[in-house]
Amino acid sequence: MLDKRIVDIQKHYGKLINRPSVEEGVEVTGIFANEEKEIENSTIFNLEKLKGKKNKKSFMGKTVGDAIVLKTKGLFNEDHDLMYNLGVDQDEAHDLDIEVTFTIEEINKYELAELDQELFDKAVGADKVHSVTQLREFIKEEAEQQFLFQSDQKLLNDITESLIENTKFDLPSEFLKKWIQNTGEEPLTEDKAVEEYERSEKGLRYQLIESKIREEYNLNISFDEVKTKAMQTIKEQMAQYGRLNPEEKELEDIAARVLANEEEVKRITEQVWNKKLLNFFKENAHIKTKEITFEDFIKTAYGD
Repeated sequence: MLDKRIVDIQKHYGKLINRPSVEEGVEVTGIFANEEKEIENSTIFNLEKLKGKKNKKSFMGKTVGDAIVLKTKGLFNEDHDLMYNLGVDQDEAHDLDIEVTFTIEEINKYELAELDQELFDKAVGADKVHSVTQLREFIKEEAEQQFLFQSDQKLLNDITESLIENTKFDLPSEFLKKWIQNTGEEPLTEDKAVEEYERSEKGLRYQLIESKIREEYNLNISFDEVKTKAMQTIKEQMAQYGRLNPEEKELEDIAARVLANEEEVKRITEQVWNKKLLNFFKENAHIKTKEITFEDFIKTAYGD
């Protein structure tokens, strides 16, 4: 993973060189088309995303203007690549088995940037790292923070589902269905109101459970917490553009402008509350920690 990330950085800051014909490691720009399915989608992809030697071989030596006939079944290593490159939705992409034509419009290859101080400064900020070893360590720490965020989100989702599933109480369902039916801009049919209620029932239950937790354990959020979170987010965003040590006054001024927007206040408050709730659950829930590979975590968190 670290090796791949470093190559991605070298590509990002490298040069894109036009090639006369398709060869190993190129990126092709073109149009996928199928008249019957009304597919006509412009896209760019690297040949490494293609599945199997046969598909890659069909591209080799081709030039701009050439049209290649391909089968969609087993075309890409990942299903989402088929969706993206053909411009179809998930349901349509699933088990799609048709012929498509790919017409080449451009062939490019990345010349990787040198792993030198200039690249290190561009990639992670001036004088933060001074060797490939330090760059790997920087990327590793960054990845660990991201994995921590993802595992925390998975934990919060799992606890939420468990609370909804195991906290039994009755809702005034008939009243709520009638309320949903008659409170919108236009009245809904009875069937539509029932559908809407069934979609929102879990959310309603969790809102009541969450309110009870807030009340029972005196969990509250202050404006100072929201302001601190806003300043922290602004500081992180500025760091991405090389502004590593902004003055406190500047952060406060930007945060004041951000917090003048009602939608931003709502969004940041929700982030602060989720963090507070997560910390509460970590302290009070019976949690077992299990160490797994990244691939297994992705399957567990997001499905196969």
